[in-house]
Amino acid sequence: MSNKVAIITGATGGIGFQVAKRLGQDGYTVILNGLNDEMGDLCVKDLNKIGVNAEYYGFDVTDENAVNTNVKAIGEKYGKIDVIVNNAGGLGGRSRFEDMTTEFYRFVMALNLDSTFFVSRAAIPFLKKSENASIINYTSIAGWNAGGPGAGVYGTSKAAVHALTRALAKDLAEYGIRVNAVSPGTIDTDFHKQIKSTKPEVFASWKNNILLGRLGQPEEVASVISFLVSNDAAFLTAETIQVGGGQGLGI
Repeated sequence: MSNKVAIITGATGGIGFQVAKRLGQDGYTVILNGLNDEMGDLCVKDLNKIGVNAEYYGFDVTDENAVNTNVKAIGEKYGKIDVIVNNAGGLGGRSRFEDMTTEFYRFVMALNLDSTFFVSRAAIPFLKKSENASIINYTSIAGWNAGGPGAGVYGTSKAAVHALTRALAKDLAEYGIRVNAVSPGTIDTDFHKQIKSTKPEVFASWKNNILLGRLGQPEEVASVISFLVSNDAAFLTAETIQVGGGQGLGI
């Protein structure tokens, strides 16, 4: 069994699963988190089939007590944690601010910001026991441009994750723990399933705003994370890597 341990939240599909697969192939024991236990078990079986050591822990990353209990259990089982990938998050829906309920605002902030804080905080004591520890967070192009119509609070939450990444990097540098973020552009996953099925022409047009002329693939985000947690990136911290094919610069 590998002596490197990585926790990937929201890892039962999309980018998260590809990150788990890539880190597993890099030699990590990967701990997948999610809310769908059936999917979690299937993902673990798929990873085991290709020789990856994997486990699934089902818990809600917006639940402080659940995060503390599970991360502690994982850290104590393996004696350390080497990598945290705070992949869980999402749009949560769309709402203009005038009509936005406080509940919706708090839901989206919890989904993206609270989850990143809770998981990172719980993992720090175990990350300190690693010789090459990393936290990887996810921000978004929406953290810079504030998102599209109705996605303003999503953009706000992702801008906060950007600041949290740099703040954690400052806080943890003395322990040798590096903290970086990826900012995926438009990646072809189920995140865009609804618009892909209801407005395929709109979905297809998105590539026109991407310099490389195509949507990204989950594996392409995973490869950047693989680099960021490796020794090749040993002098990188407090950085946010845009993984968007030049999104926003397209002509």
